Amino acid sequence: MNILLVRLSALGDATHVLPVVSALKIAHPDIELTWLIGKLEYKLVGDVPGIRFVVVDKRNPGPALAQLRTREPYDAMLLMQLSFRAGWLTRSIKAKRRIGFDWGRSKELHSAFIHERISAQAGPHVLDALLGFLEPLGVARPAVPVWNLPVPPAADEFARVHLPFDPATTLLLSPASSHAQRNWSSERYAKVADYAIQRHRLSVVLVGSSAPAERALADSIKAKMQMEALDLTGRDTLKQLLAMMQRARAVISPDSGPAHMARALGVPVLGLFAATDPERSGPYRALQFSVNRYPQAALRFLQRPPESLRWGTKIEKPGVMDLIETDAVIERLDALLQR
Repeated sequence: MNILLVRLSALGDATHVLPVVSALKIAHPDIELTWLIGKLEYKLVGDVPGIRFVVVDKRNPGPALAQLRTREPYDAMLLMQLSFRAGWLTRSIKAKRRIGFDWGRSKELHSAFIHERISAQAGPHVLDALLGFLEPLGVARPAVPVWNLPVPPAADEFARVHLPFDPATTLLLSPASSHAQRNWSSERYAKVADYAIQRHRLSVVLVGSSAPAERALADSIKAKMQMEALDLTGRDTLKQLLAMMQRARAVISPDSGPAHMARALGVPVLGLFAATDPERSGPYRALQFSVNRYPQAALRFLQRPPESLRWGTKIEKPGVMDLIETDAVIERLDALLQR
């Protein structure tokens, strides 16, 4: 059996594909897997063994697609992304079966690029939906997802050198999402960081990419803090971030790739949700330490109860993350540390 997986982005969704990969390998040890993936996401999962990766440059996808057009038809293509761009890229790829999402999740002309659909999934989470792609292939859904996200020794050495703290007292603060309206305010991040240091004697470490917006957010948090945090923003790679997560007690993050990376490693996540629904896009089956203000956001900004919204509805409005109170985050941090 040879299968083509199509999931170009984003970082969190790339981690969601890994339990599907693990289940396929367990059911069919000799399976041939090819993954059409984005450049950034490849840096995170490109060392997963047993997969041939075809990396797409979004500005020039031609060379990647040429690799796929010249081969014999795949037994199945799993179109695991709903965007029109992802579907359009697959139009000339030969596959005996083209499997996509169920009707309830379809959008952006997804139906034009598939021949079969997964069945409607009971769970609302993105990972629940992706695990639904196993059923048409005759593979059982795993009771417990297995991510198997590699952390190379060189990355672990970076973390050992740059995090000279006891892992039991290290708190990683990853404050930025790629969507600015999902970010909490720097003032509230600073208050929680100060509380973690003063009340629990934790070592707070700021992490994030070198993007100007993330650099600015980290600087603003530090400027508003009374205590001192270690700032590693922009100094690590994705693999090094994974290694640092393994040396941390917990991670605080909004809806972002690092939140899902931490979940894949089994590291507790204190998630901050108002712009997006954590039942759909939070740490999978690990929401006990997250703060969820999505229901309140739906009522305030859309004047609708959350259960009436279409799957995947985002409420990325100015001020939406202000619905998350500092005291609520502190209460969840206390609960996490007392678990």
